[in-house]
Amino acid sequence: VGGVQRSLQVRVRRGVRHGQGGVKTGRKAYPKPAAGLWPAGTVNYTAAMGKRLSKIVTRTGDAGETGLATGARLAKTDPRIVAIGEVDELNSHLGVLIEMGLPSPLPEILREVQNDLFDVGGELSMPGLAPDQALIREGALERLEADFERVNETLPPLTEFVLPGGTPAAAQAHVVRAVCRRVERALWSVPDPAMNPLLPRYLNRLSDLMFAVARQLARLDGGSEVMWRHSRKKKK
Repeated sequence: VGGVQRSLQVRVRRGVRHGQGGVKTGRKAYPKPAAGLWPAGTVNYTAAMGKRLSKIVTRTGDAGETGLATGARLAKTDPRIVAIGEVDELNSHLGVLIEMGLPSPLPEILREVQNDLFDVGGELSMPGLAPDQALIREGALERLEADFERVNETLPPLTEFVLPGGTPAAAQAHVVRAVCRRVERALWSVPDPAMNPLLPRYLNRLSDLMFAVARQLARLDGGSEVMWRHSRKKKK
């Protein structure tokens, strides 16, 4: 199965209802892109997705191409496909962090982020969505900013740069933060002036949130942050 379609496939596994408005899941509706973006012969989107879900090993990517949700084929080195893969990696790192026994409300906050990242991948796999069909909207950014304030409000002011570490969970949060920045750069590399401008902004806000999350996790069980020792002696 092409990696670019995972975002829609997982939604479909939850139980899909198909209507004129697109693909509906338990969380939200996934509209089809505007007419003209679906290649000739792509008539039954529902049947195509069902077939792909029932057969995981398809060998359709063996020639170095993969498919978008629209049915279009792109090289696996295409910036759009690279960006989708980076989003997938970010979500995987985030899943590792969530399973490390985080204190509330962090698991709830980060699970919602994981769902948002599937929406990001969904938008990337459906180029040509109209603005009113966007899966990531201003509300998602506003929620991230509010979550940042909630996580950050009890942290002391920074007096020095922070190194990744302190606790295993804090170190993993820094991994998520760093990969998040990479995803943001990958999104800016997609040559699509019509791409939802909120996508890279969302990743930017998410990296800020993950920095605050990492700082909090470094303080678990009496721990502390690891600070950069800029004044340490250098070897000659």
